[in-house]
Amino acid sequence: MPDRDDLQTLERVAQARQILKDQLAHVIIGQHHVIDHLLVSLLCKGHVLLVGVPGLAKTLLIRSLADVLELNFNRIQFTPDLMPTDITGTEVIEENRTTGRKEFRFVQGPLFAQVVLADEINRTPPKTQAALLQAMQEHEVSAAGQTFRLEEPFFVLATQNPIEQEGTYPLPEAQLDRFMFMLKVEYPSAAEELEIITRTTAGDAKQLSVVMKGDEIQELQGLVRRVPVADTVLKYAVALTRATRPAEDDAPDFIKNWVRWGAGPRAGQNLILGAKARAVLDGRPTPEVADVQELAKPVLRHRIVRSFRAEADAVDADDIIEKLMAAIKV
Repeated sequence: MPDRDDLQTLERVAQARQILKDQLAHVIIGQHHVIDHLLVSLLCKGHVLLVGVPGLAKTLLIRSLADVLELNFNRIQFTPDLMPTDITGTEVIEENRTTGRKEFRFVQGPLFAQVVLADEINRTPPKTQAALLQAMQEHEVSAAGQTFRLEEPFFVLATQNPIEQEGTYPLPEAQLDRFMFMLKVEYPSAAEELEIITRTTAGDAKQLSVVMKGDEIQELQGLVRRVPVADTVLKYAVALTRATRPAEDDAPDFIKNWVRWGAGPRAGQNLILGAKARAVLDGRPTPEVADVQELAKPVLRHRIVRSFRAEADAVDADDIIEKLMAAIKV
């Protein structure tokens, strides 16, 4: 069980979470589930892929989150002509004024920030997309014969437009698996849209206050790892992950029909880590099965490769996950 200091920290985190959401509400209307999932991913040292049509304030949300957490922020607009060195950095030749000799110096790219927005990541070729892989997994960049550590906490958020696919390069499954969550950013409700239009067409934007800083986030990331998990929750996460694989003997028939490839072990890891982070943000000392169920769609939807039959039956990944959760006994 967490010690007394950890329990006191949990209380403070629950209060800070509400203060943070109140601050973001000054510039972001709605999107409460998206904000919660972003915070969960941040505490798990994960990364997020945001899928939504243009104009839903994805960039504003990410920039505002960096502001209230006082983290360095860089936005990279991915385009077909973007090269890997445009992201990671490149060597330049400059003259040493003391010796007069010319030397190579590495100039860091926009990837060297704590919060990196990879905007429209599927608009750039795989070679450039792959430049993110080492940074996302090891939190470091290898360039010019050296390895550079990235400043912690390090958080990559990528966006995709789901309706415009001409001239795009779909992310390969290996890179999709690096993202902890795939979040769908939906249209606002009628009341939210009315408030958005009213607020954004009158007056100046409100200044956001810092709620938490980088060193505090790193402490909470360590706390998430120390949160105990009941065997029931662990076994449920494992059962849910394994049930997505059609090659398993006990996989449901609809999985064998609708799925070509299921989720790997990283999905189970993310389900448990995410459940721990949700408990921490709620001020609870341990997660429940309901936490795993809440995170099932964002964790699994981009890790399930549907079959042609599923496409013919107009069944998407979320439909499969819902049916799977209904089939698995707690």
